[in-house]
Amino acid sequence: MIKHIDAASHTRGESQYIDDMWQPADLLHAAVYASPVAHGKIVSIEMQDALKVEGVAAVFTAQDIPGRNQHGTIIQDDLVLADKDVHYIGEPVAVVVARTPEIARAGVKRVRMEVKESPGVFDAREAYAKGEIIGQPLTFTLGDVDSVWEKCAIVVAGSTETGGQEHAYLETQSARVIPLEGNTWRVYASTQSPTAVQKTIALMLNIPFPQVEVDVPRLGGGFGGKEDQATQWAAIAALSAWKLKRPVQIVLSRAEDVRMTGKRHPYSSDFKMGLSKEGKILAYEVKMYQNAGATADLSPAILYRSLFHATNAYYVPNVRAFAVSCRTNLLSNTAFRGFGGPQGMFVIEAAIAKAAEKLGMAKEEIQRKNLIKEGEMFSYHQQVNAPRAERTWDEAMQIYKISDIKKEIQAYNDKHYETKKGCAVMPICFGISFTTTFLNQASALVHIYTDGNISVSTNGVEMGQGVNTNLTEITARALGVRPERIKIESNNTKRTVNMSASAASACTDLNGNALLHATAQLCERLYTFAASELKLADKAKVAVVAEKVLYDGKETGWNWDKLIISGYLNRVDLSAHGFYATPNIAFDAKSNQGNAFAYHVFGTAIIEVTVDCLRGTYDIDAVKLVHDGGSSVNQLILRGQVEGGLAQGLGWMTLEEIKFNEKGLLLSNALASYKVPETYFMPDDIQVKFLEGVDNPASPFGAKAVGEPPLMYGIGVFFAIRSAMQTFSPNKTFAFNAPMTPERVLMELHGDYLKEVQR
Repeated sequence: MIKHIDAASHTRGESQYIDDMWQPADLLHAAVYASPVAHGKIVSIEMQDALKVEGVAAVFTAQDIPGRNQHGTIIQDDLVLADKDVHYIGEPVAVVVARTPEIARAGVKRVRMEVKESPGVFDAREAYAKGEIIGQPLTFTLGDVDSVWEKCAIVVAGSTETGGQEHAYLETQSARVIPLEGNTWRVYASTQSPTAVQKTIALMLNIPFPQVEVDVPRLGGGFGGKEDQATQWAAIAALSAWKLKRPVQIVLSRAEDVRMTGKRHPYSSDFKMGLSKEGKILAYEVKMYQNAGATADLSPAILYRSLFHATNAYYVPNVRAFAVSCRTNLLSNTAFRGFGGPQGMFVIEAAIAKAAEKLGMAKEEIQRKNLIKEGEMFSYHQQVNAPRAERTWDEAMQIYKISDIKKEIQAYNDKHYETKKGCAVMPICFGISFTTTFLNQASALVHIYTDGNISVSTNGVEMGQGVNTNLTEITARALGVRPERIKIESNNTKRTVNMSASAASACTDLNGNALLHATAQLCERLYTFAASELKLADKAKVAVVAEKVLYDGKETGWNWDKLIISGYLNRVDLSAHGFYATPNIAFDAKSNQGNAFAYHVFGTAIIEVTVDCLRGTYDIDAVKLVHDGGSSVNQLILRGQVEGGLAQGLGWMTLEEIKFNEKGLLLSNALASYKVPETYFMPDDIQVKFLEGVDNPASPFGAKAVGEPPLMYGIGVFFAIRSAMQTFSPNKTFAFNAPMTPERVLMELHGDYLKEVQR
């Protein structure tokens, strides 16, 4: 197992991002003038004062775009630059290009726009009532919900709210575009979707796709925020470079990035759940209203993912799940780790919590009774295969001794008035694959040089998640060589084409399998050649292990270097292209049924908290979890992703609150007014146990995807805090509204009293 291959260069500050790259002498810098109002018709744009600023080279608007003014991928409503109307505060309207970033921003301050304002809509339910819908409402059904309600011992109903979340990636949205000969353009972009950038720029400039080369060395974080939204900034830089025939770079400041880029989607939801007196869930109905913001972006796909995960890790025989994407005059919300899954899971956990209160049962008793089993079906009619919901649950309960945890909490609560402890158990089930079937494909290109070293190009973008480390390990294992021999190249549309985004937790799966297809071709050629040269009877018994050529497990006297140079001299092809398309998946969007996922990831977490019920503050004491990671390619990468995803999930449920004023202006517009998890927020006690003796045939060397599933463990902290609050005030009813900030804890516990005092 190797360490993260970029760890040393990251630590020493040697890793290069777009703004670190060598700058051409004639490089210009772009800054964006954004709409100051949420909704209205553009009457005029005045640019003359901006052009008078010394060092400003040009100002461009939508009228300067020669081709298609569009960067959306699902529904064509995302403009590169606003044209006739503006739809949210922060929408790019004009681009100022200047000698330095500072001068460009000074020019932006001189741009004037007159807008005939219209009323804005900012609430998802209000937008739905007004018919402001993106795409079509969706419904998943299983069984017959309406026929079951009368048979239920209890029926509970309620509503939930979940807020947005800022991506807070370290590297802001960035791009550099360089003119080359023959009307071709090299684009360095901080994007998870190089092909989307290539297509958008080519269509915008009216040139063939191959004339746009997109190169992505690495990203300083993405988390979904650079899956679709990075495209717009690269297109803005490309337009400027095309008009001026000069290299142009755009790097958003942190404040600009927060103000002008989309977040995780807020959801407003209703639920109804029926159960037997023993706690078996018989029927579940949910309605989810997604606040998409002003444009489609990836909202329709995210909406699907919310429905796919509406029942989390549970089997419910009768389900009706409705979801609708609502257009509002806020920033266009976008992909975020979990991609709609967390929003769906939160609602059913809230419904179970309410049912447990009505039945007088512990929430985890209902959770355990309803975990999905082999052969049972999700609401989209895919049967679960090799479920490990019960196994991860039972191992977590046994390893971490849940009964002892509860006894300790009870003893503490009996002795303390102002502070109370609480705990919650959070099972997860997350499907792995793009839910749009054709996106489940990837390619890899492998070159072996005559010195025995290896160049690897894939569709996978390294954004800190460790995909390059995983691909290095996969290549080393497949070819039997030292990892030091392998060079993972930057992601480039000239080397690997027609790429799906590095997203959906499928990056290592897709690109690793494509890489295995390429290395298998090389091994076949090299082993056939070795068997022929060494007069060996069965080429199937030839293998390279630790850079030694073996036959039937015994040394032949050849090593890797000898094999490669001999192969070259005998004209053996030392390059291979591999392609992989995930098999056995097909989802019918008309019936909303099918095998949407190659497999599912399971896990169970126990979250413990201490709440100061007089002040509203809290500490997360411990998170102890058992995770289904398959036979991991690299357990260091696996553990890092679990802990990182957990941190984001805990933050989403507690500290991270997106706020707008009544005119759609973002109030939490800087990291001074928007709190993200840091060292002291995270629990001192984080324990991660991986299932042992498990395998996953769908992935390289039996691993399971890990990027998104761990975020959902964080949902449990909401219910742990709520449990502590219920202990302090057992007669109060608490809402299911997240994030559970300290202010919200305080107001839910003492809001009535505080209002009375204020009166």
